[in-house]
Amino acid sequence: MIKEWFADYYLHNCDITFDFTQENKMIVHNNISEPWKVTLVDTGLNTMTGGRIKRVKEYLDGEPFFLTYGDGVSDVNISELLNFHRKGGRMATLTTVQPMGRFGSLDIREDGEIKNFREKKIEDSGWINAGFMVLEPEIMDLIQDDTTVFEKYPLEEAARRGQLDAYRHEGFWQCMDTMSEKKKLEAMWAANEAPWKVWE
Repeated sequence: MIKEWFADYYLHNCDITFDFTQENKMIVHNNISEPWKVTLVDTGLNTMTGGRIKRVKEYLDGEPFFLTYGDGVSDVNISELLNFHRKGGRMATLTTVQPMGRFGSLDIREDGEIKNFREKKIEDSGWINAGFMVLEPEIMDLIQDDTTVFEKYPLEEAARRGQLDAYRHEGFWQCMDTMSEKKKLEAMWAANEAPWKVWE
């Protein structure tokens, strides 16, 4: 389905001549699609997050690479993230965000009286992995096989070795884990108010 989406995106944004008379060729006219280069790899239905990374190793050319889960959007400055990663000199850099807490907090006495009611503030939340990463090729050495969960041994071991950096992002970030989050992001896109659309 993902391959079909990219193929359809390209076809729907170009004028095309299909010439099946003698040469069996396709001629693209007026290509208005955005200049993407995307490699799609079937990493297996049951492969865990670490195994998926290991399976694309041959396409990475031994260079540092970006990684994202694809279930969130942000206005992270990719150039600044890469510069931060290079300056840190570590194996992995995670973009971290401090999301707004979902619930307020109550101070409740033993007898049930609420002594203090306070709406959740962003400062009450911890920093979390925002899912935008820069990784050095040697991270592959920490991934055993398809059963490896990237967020377990590889990242935990990188941290233990002092090889895990945090790039603190204070701009826009939103995950899309629920239907309400999906609707919220789609409404922002439809209203042309998508802070994550930093390209033109």
